[in-house]
This record gives sequence, structure tokens and C-alpha cells, in this order.
Amino acid sequence: MPRERVTLITLGVRDMDRAKAFYRDWGWRLHPSSQGGLTVYQMNGAALALFELEALAEDQSVAVETLGTGASTLAQNCADRAEVDTVCRAAVAAGATLLKEPEEVFWGGYSGYVADPDGHVWEIAHNPFWPLNDDGSLTLPDEAG
Repeated sequence: MPRERVTLITLGVRDMDRAKAFYRDWGWRLHPSSQGGLTVYQMNGAALALFELEALAEDQSVAVETLGTGASTLAQNCADRAEVDTVCRAAVAAGATLLKEPEEVFWGGYSGYVADPDGHVWEIAHNPFWPLNDDGSLTLPDEAG
């Protein structure tokens, strides 16, 4: 199997009910294997999990105070600029904090940033140099854009 893969992204959350409500209201569909302190969403070729922050710290053998959202960004690429606007508006309506309005960006695309209720940052972007496959997945082109 290729090493360049991510199969599961786990986000530590302080309030599972609030986090589940946010992702539900943003349009994510709960997977039936969700249970107790673990909420799971099937993504295209991977899964997103919400895990109670205290349980995540225990699982990692670290103090809960050391966990944060870190310097990372989750990204959702969209087919066009209109979809970026729609997805950002839907996230804010579901309870996200708008960090940056969608706008044209220096690299030639269009993007904005939102944070979920636990502060996990999502970039919502349209990159004209990275076209999406019909199923919404991304395969990077062989040539530089």
C-alpha cells in the first residue's frame, strides 16, 4: 500500500453533542458505527472521527492540557467558486466561526476559512489547477500548475 495516504482523521472535541450537531447541521451524515464517545463520518476514501478530548488524551498517554487544535488545516476543495461560498455559508449557519471570507488568493484560486466549534480549522477552496474527479476526490496532476 502507498505510504501517502490518510485513512482516518480524528478530532478531539470538548462537547460531543455540540460537535455532532455542528457536523449534522453542516450536512455531514453520521455513520451507523458511531457509538458512545466516538462519532464517525464516512468520507470519500477515508473517515472523520470525533473523539472526546479527555479520552483522546488518555489514548495518547498525554495530559489533556497539552492537546490543542495544532497548526493544521483540514481542507475541502470545491468544484467552483460558487460552491466555496455555499459551503462556507453552510458551515457558519451550522455554528462555525468565519475566520476569513472567501476571496481570490495569491496562488490563483479562491478560498475562505472557518473553524468548527472546537476550533478545528477548515479551508474551503477552489483550486483551478487541481480539478476534482467526478466523485469529488482529488488526484494531483502530474505537471505543476
